[in-house]
Amino acid sequence: MKATGIVRRIDDLGRVVIPKEIRRTMRIREGEPLEIFTEGGGSVVFKKYSPAGEMFATASNLCESVFRTCSRPMIVCDRDTVIAGSGSFKKELENKPLSKELESAMESRQIKQSAEGLAVSPAVPAASAAVVAPVIAEGDLCGCIAFLKNDTPVSELDVRMAQASALFFSRQMEG
Repeated sequence: MKATGIVRRIDDLGRVVIPKEIRRTMRIREGEPLEIFTEGGGSVVFKKYSPAGEMFATASNLCESVFRTCSRPMIVCDRDTVIAGSGSFKKELENKPLSKELESAMESRQIKQSAEGLAVSPAVPAASAAVVAPVIAEGDLCGCIAFLKNDTPVSELDVRMAQASALFFSRQMEG
């Protein structure tokens, strides 16, 4: 564990404030769920909770099924990282942070389509998304489905397939 040198007191309601610098660095947003762990020696560890991240097997199977059906590479993301993927960028993108561009598209809560492509991750500059569909489970934005650019132009069927995939994934998370 890395020491920050920051000390906070617990208030009378049992709350502790996570400093703004740490929230910004760790990309913790207001209202975002944190999972709490305890370790020997009295340590309490807060970890960002990703309901989408808990669904790796489902996400992976969905990506492969869509790729086999329509030859469109696809990724499933939580709010911060790529969880699973298919196609040529699969191994490069998994567990990589999302670009601000992709986060913004997801946070619009609407399907976004881009002929030029939206950057997926600063770690893999060559990968870009042609279609982004938000995954919304129980009213909360949990991530997105993104169809990656390839040699074929995006069709209306691709947009609908991304939308259906996002809806399917959100229903899996709720159920």
